Amino acid sequence: MATIKIKGLEPTLKNLKALQNGLDKELTNVLRGGGQLIRAEAVRSIQGGAKSGRTYEKYNPRRTHKASAPGQAPASDIGNLVSNIRSISDGKNTLVESRASYSKFLEFGTSKLLPRPFMFPASEKAKKKIIEVLIQKLNKVAQGLKKWVIIV
Repeated sequence: MATIKIKGLEPTLKNLKALQNGLDKELTNVLRGGGQLIRAEAVRSIQGGAKSGRTYEKYNPRRTHKASAPGQAPASDIGNLVSNIRSISDGKNTLVESRASYSKFLEFGTSKLLPRPFMFPASEKAKKKIIEVLIQKLNKVAQGLKKWVIIV
């Protein structure tokens, strides 16, 4: 049988409350930063990288466009898709969305168009970095707890 006695519980509880307030702010920052990371990755996938779809002429304005192949992120044309990707956060939740009317057709495809996903791959790519940052913040909090609690 073992007995565990905790000394300094009252000051520790006060410190934990202060820590919670600081942690809430840090987690809000992680959420906001994570949303921006996902948005940036979606934009990068659309604007960057070689596309291997067909090349064709477009009009109004007249230009040559190289499309993406199925499975690739959409190829940027006039920038409408990129300019409509937003990250919105209320502190507790972060939403990353594309407000272009045709976004869902590109992401999921249609009966005549195979998918050109850009949002889901962006969130999957950013997920690892977001989790790493979150773990760093939680480890920082855990390190701070060591100096407050003495277990005898």
